[in-house]
Amino acid sequence: MAEMYASIIIDISHENVDRVFQYRIPEKLREEICIGTLVCVPFGSGNRTRKGYVVDIGEKADYDREKIKDIGSVAPGSLTADTRAIQLAWWMKERYGSTMNQALKTVLPVKRKVKARNRQVVQSLLGETRPAGPVSLNEEQRVIADQFADAWKRRDLTPMLIHGITGSGKTEVYMEMIQHVLDQGRQVIVLIPEISLTYQTVMRFYRRFGDQISVMHSRLSAGERFDQYERARRGETKVMIGARSALFTMFPDLGLIVMDEEHESAYKSETTPRYHAREVAEQLARMSGAMFVMGSATPSLEAYTKARAGIYRLAVLKHRAGAGASLATAEVVDLRRELAEGNKSIFSRRLSELIRDRLDKGEQTMLFMNRRGYASFVSCRSCGEAVKCPHCDVSLTLHNRSRLVCHYCGYTVPVPAKCPSCGSPYLAGFGTGTQKLEALAGAMFPDARILRMDLDTTSKKGGHEEILSSFAKGEADILIGTQMIVKGHDFPGVTLVGILAADLSLYAPDYRSAERTFQLLVQAAGRAGRGKRQGIALIQTYVPEHYSIQAAAAQDYETFYRQEMAYRRLLSYPPASHMLSIQIAGKDEALVSHMTDQVAAAAGRSFGREIQLIGPVPAPVYKVNDIYRKILYMKQENYDILIKIQKYVQTRWDGTDSCKKLTIQYDFS
Repeated sequence: MAEMYASIIIDISHENVDRVFQYRIPEKLREEICIGTLVCVPFGSGNRTRKGYVVDIGEKADYDREKIKDIGSVAPGSLTADTRAIQLAWWMKERYGSTMNQALKTVLPVKRKVKARNRQVVQSLLGETRPAGPVSLNEEQRVIADQFADAWKRRDLTPMLIHGITGSGKTEVYMEMIQHVLDQGRQVIVLIPEISLTYQTVMRFYRRFGDQISVMHSRLSAGERFDQYERARRGETKVMIGARSALFTMFPDLGLIVMDEEHESAYKSETTPRYHAREVAEQLARMSGAMFVMGSATPSLEAYTKARAGIYRLAVLKHRAGAGASLATAEVVDLRRELAEGNKSIFSRRLSELIRDRLDKGEQTMLFMNRRGYASFVSCRSCGEAVKCPHCDVSLTLHNRSRLVCHYCGYTVPVPAKCPSCGSPYLAGFGTGTQKLEALAGAMFPDARILRMDLDTTSKKGGHEEILSSFAKGEADILIGTQMIVKGHDFPGVTLVGILAADLSLYAPDYRSAERTFQLLVQAAGRAGRGKRQGIALIQTYVPEHYSIQAAAAQDYETFYRQEMAYRRLLSYPPASHMLSIQIAGKDEALVSHMTDQVAAAAGRSFGREIQLIGPVPAPVYKVNDIYRKILYMKQENYDILIKIQKYVQTRWDGTDSCKKLTIQYDFS
């Protein structure tokens, strides 16, 4: 029988994950030892016994076998919160193609002690708000809460997706579930996108749960974050609320993970391992024997496809929770017609009329500038069409104001003099920022009190809360902003939402552009009419016939899902298929190209019959800080085959002289 070796970390901390020591696994301990097991080992010249965690197991000895010591024993109480963290890191390493060190550094907090306490951290967001009691649920909400309680009783850990329209009261349902889990003596993680982690959101949880909650947000120092993790580990806090990294809070007895706004792209990590919080949360819940609940008015296609397949339990909230509240009436304005009839303003005549009406009535307006996916692209002001790649159905990106390039297949063409669709000479980019919009609104409505919320106005500490609080108090008539103003905020005085450049995100060079446009428009429209007065959402667009805009105006998720999935199936995009992208980057452009070509050729020879191989092509931003980047895309319905390819590439090229000068990054979707 081949000898087995374990890599062991003696000091389990973020800083020391690179310092592993190899030990032999005695045959008598083989069945007891796995990834994450806490073991006792002889350590140092005096062979004194130390405890350490197993982070890797294999048959290869890293140095002279005769000098490798044996593991002494499995430590009593070897299953700890750290065990779970290491096992989760191992799962992430295997699924997302990173090293174990990279995965451990993602999962483990930076170990810096501070004196900050939970109360101070919470109060930094909340001021002196005092807790209040629970709210009563309506019939729809109660049904879902009861379903959760019944599943908990039966230990049915099937993940739940709550598809609830904007304003349907998903948060109240979450809180009922959280209370149920706390009553059983277990703990809870609540994930919220950073952009939605505001005073208003956290205050709702604090009013219900008081000092049982801790908050993890980007403004905390590394020491404060570590302090929060340690309090959770010791069981001093019961509910951790935070963005993506809060997922790695290792509670001693985790009972529930809630993931609000499940569709948000912020849940996908942009650094290695490029994990998605939804997938990691599902795995952590499985490992912990915990429930996992997601919610969104516009679920990701990945989550909704799983719900339709019965992998997730689907729960639906079809009505707004507030007494007398209903979805806003949506109107779509064709900007092509506005232009043809002589209106060159960013405000359509209908939007100007509605804003003036709101000002006269003392009601509030939100103006949302859709800047998501903003890139240099060329579109026609006559027909509204963007210049697209003939092979990939994505818009071409403008380079150096002279050439258009597809970042999926590499197709390139000079900027045309006339629109390829209608022949019009009126081709131009679109680019009006929030600052310019504020100036235009001020000139058109000089009596209006206007607030602007963007990166500039919120850069100072407390900037978000100051602006939102002022608007909530009725100290302004119009709030102008980008996507940060449409993320979960609840302003009963808003009866009009104007969505400018609704179609801008359709032209992002991304197969998800229609999905993200639909999600943004539905979320934006959902800010209107959340009180007792009927709201209007006015969508201004150059392509009113596009299915994502039509479905968003109708708040019709099912129709959008059917049409978008037909497109995904046709072109084998996720979730109809899985996709692996391999990005190779380096300072030597020729070496980057040579290596990418080598990997493509080898993958084609070894797996060509099993995969759809695209590229290599330049990355959407080809050169960043003098680093050149090229990408290979591989599509396959079977995720395991893509994992096999990733391991093949990693094994073949890791450690070679060429790779020492390059960075290879893997991304699964």
